[in-house]
Amino acid sequence: MNKSERRQALLRAARTVFSEKGYHEAKVDDIVALAKVAKGTFYLYFPDKRSVFGELVSGLFSRLGGAILRVDPSADVEAQVKHNIRAIVAVLLDDPALTSILLSHAAGLDPAFVKELRAFRQEVKLLLERSLAEGQRLGMIEPGDTELYATFTIGALKEVLFENALEEQARPRERIVTALYDLLRRGYLRMDLALAAPRGEPQDDRGERQERGARGDSADAPGDAAPEAPERPSPARGRRARAKAD
Repeated sequence: MNKSERRQALLRAARTVFSEKGYHEAKVDDIVALAKVAKGTFYLYFPDKRSVFGELVSGLFSRLGGAILRVDPSADVEAQVKHNIRAIVAVLLDDPALTSILLSHAAGLDPAFVKELRAFRQEVKLLLERSLAEGQRLGMIEPGDTELYATFTIGALKEVLFENALEEQARPRERIVTALYDLLRRGYLRMDLALAAPRGEPQDDRGERQERGARGDSADAPGDAAPEAPERPSPARGRRARAKAD
């Protein structure tokens, strides 16, 4: 077994030990016993238990970041949003041991450990905030405080996953995905505006098409395609425009 394989073996063993005993009850002795290496070998790779936990957390965060795809408004927006929710849920449910530890309330037990948990949660929150801000720029997210939106979303996801971990029979993943999507659609997600966005059009004459659409003009010549959707600088303006048209 080379160094890389031995390191991975220690990480796998640590994940299992954390799952079975919890972070606070887990010992380095437990990890090395499961990995079948000498205790001194552990310290060649990690200075302490917290460092191996930190590496597991970093790996989980990297998988979360890689799971979220940037939404392309010219493609099927609903399918892309559901894909992102599905991917995030999969990353967390595929690592139930680490997810349970990260969702737990450990305040007062180990200040350094709690600090690491807070740092991880803040990174996840910032990742979601950036995604929401991009959604606002594209007109798919209701204008508002993205920090609060992120807090609400993480809170809902956290409770669903934590409850799911405690149930004897876990809910089907697709049921969780559908419920979260429906919740977001009734909240800050504006699929009506996203679905109204022009698809598959060249970018160089977009301004002209938007101006034409805002005037309510048809295409340049009779018999051409139907007029484009009006320009949508904000969801509120889009709703007023539709109300006026009605």
